[in-house]
Amino acid sequence: MPTEGLSPAEIVPVTGFAAARGLPAGGVTDDTQQAVIVARLLIDGDGRIDPHRLADALLAWERDLRSRGIRGLLGPSTRAALNAVAAGASLEEAGKHGTTNGAAMRIAPVGIATPADLGRLVDSVVEASWVTHNTGVALAGAAAVAAAVSAGIDGASLPEAIDFAVAAAELAAQRGNWVAAGDVAARIRWSRTMPAADIPALIGTSVATQESVPAAFAVLHHAEDPWHACRTAASLGGDTDTIAAMAGAIAGACTGADAFPEDAVRTVTEVNDLPLPELADGLLKLRARTG
Repeated sequence: MPTEGLSPAEIVPVTGFAAARGLPAGGVTDDTQQAVIVARLLIDGDGRIDPHRLADALLAWERDLRSRGIRGLLGPSTRAALNAVAAGASLEEAGKHGTTNGAAMRIAPVGIATPADLGRLVDSVVEASWVTHNTGVALAGAAAVAAAVSAGIDGASLPEAIDFAVAAAELAAQRGNWVAAGDVAARIRWSRTMPAADIPALIGTSVATQESVPAAFAVLHHAEDPWHACRTAASLGGDTDTIAAMAGAIAGACTGADAFPEDAVRTVTEVNDLPLPELADGLLKLRARTG
């Protein structure tokens, strides 16, 4: 979060947490908060997400942020969709222009809860995303992240997880509304050959799904472990918190939670009032029941 929106030249390579923008070091932003909303809805819905409940939960979350004087955490697509819903638009219409990475940033719980069956996984991603991001490019990005997480939990290596992510992105790109945007699957394939230093200039690190999702996958090819992936992503510039959230989720799924440093895990646990272990257990139980 402290490096979000900065250029690569403004960033000293990230080595750990830092306080900024009124948040303590290790404080989470909208990526984690919306992922928690999705996780809770999945658990309460026995693996299904009701789109009306998702819209209501996101609107309530936004109201809570505003009541505490916290602004600027919503991405453009989610903000536009929520404003449309609040103004009386139908859910079917609200997300038809959503192209940014809000769906991908919060989708990891779907990957945890859903076995690595391609068609079923993409259906679950669409169900969790279309209210705010009902475009082929956004759904492709979200499906890629969820698929890599799901494959990693099943024991796939990182290259195997990325292969599955590409297949999911190709399938999900056929869903939702078509918009003119770069192909997520093709750009993830391209990311395999990308030197780390070239990621910001050649792939891009903006909130656009076709930039930030492939950028997260590009980071993975150079990461020594999940924490290194998060720190590398946080050093890229642009939408650093979201790129780090996606890269960390995928790398963590492929290596296991123990691959993260104990002090980093302890900091996030102590600073944020979030029941992450309990949510993870609930999602894994869903996966076991439906696998």
